[in-house]
Amino acid sequence: MFKALKRFDFFLKKKKDTFLVESDEDREFVIDSLINEKYIGLDTEFNWRKTYYPELSLLQISTESRILLIDCLKFKNLNFLNKILEKKDKIIIMHSCRSDTTVLNTNLKIKLDNIFDIQIAEKYLCGGEVKNYGTIVLNNFGYKLDKSETNSNWLKRPLSIKQLDYAANDVNFLIPIYKKQINKLAKIKKLDDVKSESKREATLGNQELHISRIKKLKKATSDEKALFLWREEQASIKNLPPSHIFQDKFLRKIAKEINNKNVSLEVVNKFFKNNSSANELLNYINS
Repeated sequence: MFKALKRFDFFLKKKKDTFLVESDEDREFVIDSLINEKYIGLDTEFNWRKTYYPELSLLQISTESRILLIDCLKFKNLNFLNKILEKKDKIIIMHSCRSDTTVLNTNLKIKLDNIFDIQIAEKYLCGGEVKNYGTIVLNNFGYKLDKSETNSNWLKRPLSIKQLDYAANDVNFLIPIYKKQINKLAKIKKLDDVKSESKREATLGNQELHISRIKKLKKATSDEKALFLWREEQASIKNLPPSHIFQDKFLRKIAKEINNKNVSLEVVNKFFKNNSSANELLNYINS
């Protein structure tokens, strides 16, 4: 008996049983739904505005017959998903996978590389054009998705029926699209290319956040890079966006100032959002 399980009958174009899963009591239901499935569609809803790490709200999972909407704010222990989703005999189907793999890695320590990205596949099939999920669904099924809930508040509870319907549709078409795409890709001998590029994107998402960010500092000095990594560490400890420590535009100026042995709090403080962070930097360089 799954006491917290809720079933919804959304007006989905491709009809599937849809369940809202809100309790650890429903763990076995989730496992039974996924353990023997070869194809799994996956998407996430999250908030990433005021924190260093993205805040995972909802995990949407589709199989060929079922959709699970897992409320990650209520379902406290999702560690069991690692073994299921990371299994090499499963194909995880996503759209624009890098941000979702980042969210899964930072929140649940799930590292996926068995990925097929339908956006990458569509790019190979359409002469290099990058298409959003709604466009791919429309082109394949003639169904226009309602995207009005894209920027809604996914951390507020209870989630509305419109939000749940939106979230379900975000995984509803992944497997059917995948099956169409692989046939077309095989004919033009690009299937392996799509698999390789999908895996590269997932690998980038699986990296620690500071690794992908520091790669953008191609012309930075060693002092600037060291300062950048210090800011990343402080931001991760406080779970704040790095810009809440100091803004990128001040990186070079601060690095230059702290090379002065007589640098004072007053000098560097003007670049920081608050006094405590400036003081922590001075303590760090003087330690």
